[in-house]
Amino acid sequence: MTTMTDTSNAARFREFKMPDVGEGLTEAEILKWYVQPGDTVTDGQVVCEVETAKAAVELPIPYDGVVHELRFPEGTTVDVGQVIIAVDVAPGSGDAAPAAEPAPVAQPEPEPEAPKGRQPVLVGYGVSESSTKRRARKGTAASASATSAIQSEMNGHATVVPESRPLAKPPVRKLAKDLGIDLATVVPTGEGGIITREDVHAAATPVPAQAPAPVAAPVAAEAAPEAPAPAVVTTVGARETRIPVKGVRKAIAQAMVGSAFTAPHVTEFVTVDVTRTMKLVAELKEDKDMAGVRVNPLLIIAKALLVAIKRNPEVNAAWDEANQEIVQKHYVNLGIAAATPRGLIVPNIKDAHEQTLPQLAASLGELVSTAREGKTSPAAMAGGTVTITNVGVFGVDTGTPILNPGESAILAVGAIKLQPWVHKGKVKPRQVTTLALSFDHRLVDGELGSKVLADVAAILEQPKRLITWA
Repeated sequence: MTTMTDTSNAARFREFKMPDVGEGLTEAEILKWYVQPGDTVTDGQVVCEVETAKAAVELPIPYDGVVHELRFPEGTTVDVGQVIIAVDVAPGSGDAAPAAEPAPVAQPEPEPEAPKGRQPVLVGYGVSESSTKRRARKGTAASASATSAIQSEMNGHATVVPESRPLAKPPVRKLAKDLGIDLATVVPTGEGGIITREDVHAAATPVPAQAPAPVAAPVAAEAAPEAPAPAVVTTVGARETRIPVKGVRKAIAQAMVGSAFTAPHVTEFVTVDVTRTMKLVAELKEDKDMAGVRVNPLLIIAKALLVAIKRNPEVNAAWDEANQEIVQKHYVNLGIAAATPRGLIVPNIKDAHEQTLPQLAASLGELVSTAREGKTSPAAMAGGTVTITNVGVFGVDTGTPILNPGESAILAVGAIKLQPWVHKGKVKPRQVTTLALSFDHRLVDGELGSKVLADVAAILEQPKRLITWA
């Protein structure tokens, strides 16, 4: 009889493990639970948001049933393969439950036996609106994307999902929780009443550090005493803040150090008159063939770089250290560096060289929108060949960008400003910008790098070359 009961329990309670994140990653941090014990869930419903070293992603549950137990609180880093949630797939079938009233959040506990069932992989996006049926919780509203200026859009600022609580992205909520700040007391300055990181820091600065108080957040607010210590510690008097390096920031640091000390960087600069490019942008905005897509200077710059690569294909390569080979790429996965609340990410447009201008515009718009919503997948950031970084959105004239690991070149675009310029023998006000191209000197020599940069500059100065050179 005991064996039959155990078998019944095993069949009734299904355990969902942290799935294989791919891309060589072995762990992920639970940012936010969208369910709590007692909630009804359906197959494919998003139950939590996790952050890997690549991106924040949402996890769907592969079962129908009622949430029985959450194994880890928010803020916990969990290894792939560990059980994170248990679901009762046969609720109301008797007293076979292993616990009468499970705690809202249980402590990490290794599971020696894994139930059979499909293991979903991490995805870069999930159900945009949670369909969770809660017994005593208000549902969340549908997510909405805010429209911002062209330059801000190129930088990938993020929007948030409105909730019944104060508006803030999960990383901002976690920051407030770590600093002991109640979001209800923070004055928002973001668009649409969104609380930003700066708002949280501003609220924390004048107040001496106290024992961190839980912010209004689902489930994890009542974590057991053994829950991990707060990730951010601020000294009394607010003179210092210590932030553990993990997640996306840790991955960025490791990648940049590895790139800077592996590939010998060379950076070249050119200042160019882009007045005609800016006129082309204005004309394309009125073109019916470009209706429904966003047109901005980045679109023309991206197309110019693609044409320059077509004219100088050797620059689109990678260094294979193990085999001591230069790997020439016959495709271009164009990376666009985007600064997000979770740090710098570089998603790329697959096979960008094959896209027409309207298609490229649509791809850029989708890339930016996904980055702003924090839904960029690890796959979208893998396999890049060259990158564009737009430092001009910060009013910066230029920089010396570090190569994205595995790539041979990165183009930095400075701010476009009205400056005095010699045009047709006379000094006139013209739209001017500075471009900087960093490249791996192991496989790109000075001549090749100079040709690529000069071609991009020439196209931006005379955009009609997009036709004659393409």
